[in-house]
Amino acid sequence: MNKQKTYDIVGIGIGPFNLGLAALCTPIESLSTLFLDQASEFNWHPGMMLNDATLQVPFMADLVTLADPTSPYSFLNYLKQTDRIYKFYIRENFFVLRKEYNAYCKWVISHLKNCHFGQKVSSVTYNNGIYQVEKTDQNTGATEVIYAKKLVLGTGTVPKVPAFVNPTLHQHAIHSSEYLKFKQTLLEQKTVSIIGSGQSAAEIFYDLLPVTENGLKLKWFTRPDRFFPMEYSKLTLELTSPEYVDHFYNLSDNKRKQLLSKQNSLFKGINFELINQIFDKLYELSVDGKKINAELMPNCQLNNISITNNGSYQLDFYHTESEKEFAVNTGAVVLATGYQYREPGFLAALGDRIARNTDGLFQVQRNYAIDINGNEIFVQNAELHTHGFVTPDLGMGAYRNASIINAILGFEIYPVEKRIAFQQFNVNGEEDVLQQAENFVSDCHVEPVETP
Repeated sequence: MNKQKTYDIVGIGIGPFNLGLAALCTPIESLSTLFLDQASEFNWHPGMMLNDATLQVPFMADLVTLADPTSPYSFLNYLKQTDRIYKFYIRENFFVLRKEYNAYCKWVISHLKNCHFGQKVSSVTYNNGIYQVEKTDQNTGATEVIYAKKLVLGTGTVPKVPAFVNPTLHQHAIHSSEYLKFKQTLLEQKTVSIIGSGQSAAEIFYDLLPVTENGLKLKWFTRPDRFFPMEYSKLTLELTSPEYVDHFYNLSDNKRKQLLSKQNSLFKGINFELINQIFDKLYELSVDGKKINAELMPNCQLNNISITNNGSYQLDFYHTESEKEFAVNTGAVVLATGYQYREPGFLAALGDRIARNTDGLFQVQRNYAIDINGNEIFVQNAELHTHGFVTPDLGMGAYRNASIINAILGFEIYPVEKRIAFQQFNVNGEEDVLQQAENFVSDCHVEPVETP
């Protein structure tokens, strides 16, 4: 890499979202781009790479298709180039296996020259209109400064663990992101308790359920009043539309908070088919009259974990409907408690260039920029509070990346849909929606990059 070169875009973090951006930028000759990640290689949620687990979105929600169906980096082209497209066709299932999605992403990376792994960004500073990105090669220890006109932050989310859990003290209290790494250790326990109400908790419960026939006692606790499915009806899916994002974005901060608190079933529930598979397996285990070594308990809020004298764990719960406290002993705990965004430390020197709301969160513009000028620093999957529940959805990636690229170029190279829903989400109707969309497009017309 030539450290004197100034890139149009430097992306920090290479998860699916920034990988999609790297792929969509590649055919644009007027854009020079570089993407960095501290990991040695791409590996998407390896701790939950169960053999039969699938994505919760159809295959068209790949890295590029919804922005550019003709892209050579589409999932269908991956299947064609790896001699798997007829197998996929005969399978007749829109939902891709998680391990196959991971293989697809690695295939895309193998065809890109702008993605570099083993590169840790330690600091980012700003000087005279240019961002200076200092990075360290994880293999050699060599440091280098990269220069960028624009930044796109795709550093991702981190496991969300309750504050009362000390990972160094509670060695058998693991987050679901490490499930496969510690699965053998879990199988050596007499009792395993799972905490959580989402897809990861359900997948782990279903994966361990057959082992209960060999004596393992399995317990599943969730705070909601039921083990609820993710809502997946077609009219509900229209809430992932561009015009709903427009609608949500233009609401007040308080109203957005209220809405998000009511929308868990839209993005935090369990796949409907998996819920049925769990019930069917429980039914199968109950046929011969034996007591099933599995318990499912909703309305249970976990308040503390402590170690007992015999080395097991005591879980202190509060039953939200009975309004009673109770305790449970267990050999191991799996915390399927989700993920949360954590600001990367390298942003510290850019404090005066980042816009924030009254809660201290990023004031994310409609075009996904967070800098004070609204066109220099863009974020991926850090805008739940401003753009709504669809933020972490893989299906949002191509739309968001098209929007970011258009904003940086100053013109619409990737057409962005303005109205796709049959519903209208505000009282002003279609004219207002179209006006919001036009405002969004006009916001993208900033500092055009010259084309050859």
